Amino acid sequence: MFLFRDKVAQGLRHPFFHDYRTILLLWVVICLILAITKSYNSDGNYRIFIGVWNHTLAELPLFDHYPEEYDDMNHYGPFFALVIAPFAWMQRYVGMFFWMLFLSMFLYVSVRRSDLTKYQQLFVFWFCTHELLNALFLQQYNVAIAAGVLLTFTMIERRNDFWAAFFIMLGTMIKLYGIVGLAFFFFSKNKTKLLLSCLFWGVVMFVAPMAVASPEYIISQYYEWYIALVEKNADNINVLNGNMADLSTNISLLGMVRRTTQIITYSDLWIIIPGLIAFGIPYLRISQYKHVAFRQALLASVLMFTVLFSTGSENSTYIIAFVGVALWYCCAPWQRTKWDIALMVIVFIISSLSPGDLFPKVIYREIIQPYALKALPVSIVWLKLCWEMYTRDYSPKALSPTI
Repeated sequence: MFLFRDKVAQGLRHPFFHDYRTILLLWVVICLILAITKSYNSDGNYRIFIGVWNHTLAELPLFDHYPEEYDDMNHYGPFFALVIAPFAWMQRYVGMFFWMLFLSMFLYVSVRRSDLTKYQQLFVFWFCTHELLNALFLQQYNVAIAAGVLLTFTMIERRNDFWAAFFIMLGTMIKLYGIVGLAFFFFSKNKTKLLLSCLFWGVVMFVAPMAVASPEYIISQYYEWYIALVEKNADNINVLNGNMADLSTNISLLGMVRRTTQIITYSDLWIIIPGLIAFGIPYLRISQYKHVAFRQALLASVLMFTVLFSTGSENSTYIIAFVGVALWYCCAPWQRTKWDIALMVIVFIISSLSPGDLFPKVIYREIIQPYALKALPVSIVWLKLCWEMYTRDYSPKALSPTI
């Protein structure tokens, strides 16, 4: 056993695994294979995205059902029409390839542009690659949400609040998740500039779609977007029809509790409020703000919290949380224990591998999926991170984490 472990460790030290070009090539190949696969399979989400552009040009309702075009509904804001436009102009599967490539490179650049060490960057890349595959399989924008939150943090760290605000509002105006970037507000050295820049970019992105459609239409679609999100949230917790939620959504800490208790009458606020308190307590440790590892720990907490406490979380949303889990492990200024390593293995197997073909289907369909247990290992990591942020000293140390 020890000989096998040593051989694995020796193999991981090979230059192949420490070359950024390996990651780049792997991610491009993943995009290419998925684009080819989807040309013979379902590309429903990408059709929805293209529909946002086409319907905006035609000034059709963005949040109605279009069964002749796709099976699901759009829940992205009107500004998304401008984001997807360059890809909508291409032939469908060519556009889909470049869309997935754009998402992958957005995440790649966000990690490379960060202040993480080379070891930390490579760890994030390798640990998140399979979850990236899960997200790209459905062409999901969640990859860009993870990248945007990470770039928001990086820009604030570098005192570039204007561009930090850009990434906050970009995520907010497309899928709301980007608003969590304001969690780094207290780390900003120019808080007034950050808020004014958010206002500026919010106005710019609000009116930008009016370049391709009438102001009356765009304003009406923002209102319809609000209505659609409220209805989607109600549907996720299934208050509307009295049954348990669709197993493909609300894969969160909220959904896990609701499904395991089989109770649908209580308000999620009974879980969200304690979660917000647990999330907010580390802000009281002002003396730790000066340590970059503490700030990175808060970044990890934000990324996991966003997924764990959202009723809209799906399998493909976990690319956001997985970046947070990777940061939790590799950014701590102390040596991670064997129990931490074991927890990372459990996270990878249960939360990433379980929905795929390499995991026993009977276990996934009968145990993990019905009870949203994909959220369980990530929830444990988040709770452990919260405790560490309450109690540990994040000052620099000589030790570095090991795989």
